[in-house]
Amino acid sequence: MCATCGCDGEGHDHEHDHGHGHAHDHDHDHHHGPGHGHVHLHGREHGRETPSDAARLRVERSVLEKNDRLAERNRGWLGARGIVAVNLVSSPGAGKTTLLERTVRDLAGRIRVSVIEGDQATSHDADRVRAAGARAVQVNTGAGCHLDAAMVERALAELDPPRGSIVVIENVGNLVCPALFDLGEQAKVVVASVPEGDDKPAKYPHMFRAARLALLNKVDLAPHVAFDDGRFDGFAREVNPALGVLRVSATRGDGLDAWYAWIESQMARVREVAPGSSSAGRKPI
Repeated sequence: MCATCGCDGEGHDHEHDHGHGHAHDHDHDHHHGPGHGHVHLHGREHGRETPSDAARLRVERSVLEKNDRLAERNRGWLGARGIVAVNLVSSPGAGKTTLLERTVRDLAGRIRVSVIEGDQATSHDADRVRAAGARAVQVNTGAGCHLDAAMVERALAELDPPRGSIVVIENVGNLVCPALFDLGEQAKVVVASVPEGDDKPAKYPHMFRAARLALLNKVDLAPHVAFDDGRFDGFAREVNPALGVLRVSATRGDGLDAWYAWIESQMARVREVAPGSSSAGRKPI
């Protein structure tokens, strides 16, 4: 049982649906991402750790280190090929998949986009992205509430994205655990939506702190709901002063040019450090 989220971290089956009639099952180690040395320990007595707390801490540190090693390997594999990887995260219903479909269609002929789709079940989102024109691999997590670096490593091997392209990892809909799990991406992008409320950054500070960019989606619905732009921006700045915020509508098209410009800027940064470039050898961004 994961001490962070409570989901069963032992022996999940992960079904990769590649759209060609068969699936692969994989075991799952439950991991926590980089830079998160704190662990929520249960069963403390008057502030002191019990023996079971110490054992849990050792186990979680071990799996954290394993995930970190795999994430760095993914990052190196992607960087050597000049590939940008973006970890797209949100709560369910914020509009990640609709945004991704629109992005694939709009960037066709300009940027090659491949997708790793994370869901607990079904291949519905991968089917939608394929219909939009992208190559996609589905990763089903079963009872798990997030992707981890090992799942992404296997998915990248199956996907085999072309050099100089972008891989978008659409994580499981959840604003808690995906914030803590490094997958080897260059950046986390958190998608929030106007109907969800203007206090999302305050309620889920770890996710907004881990993200490099926030996309506030469904701005076309702002006239129909109670949403205070100033409150949202204030909470976002309080949690993460460096966080960029773009307002978009995946259906109407508002703000998407700025989103695509951000993608292109990330690709330019990765090209600068790819092998063969004058900036090769710098630490990955």
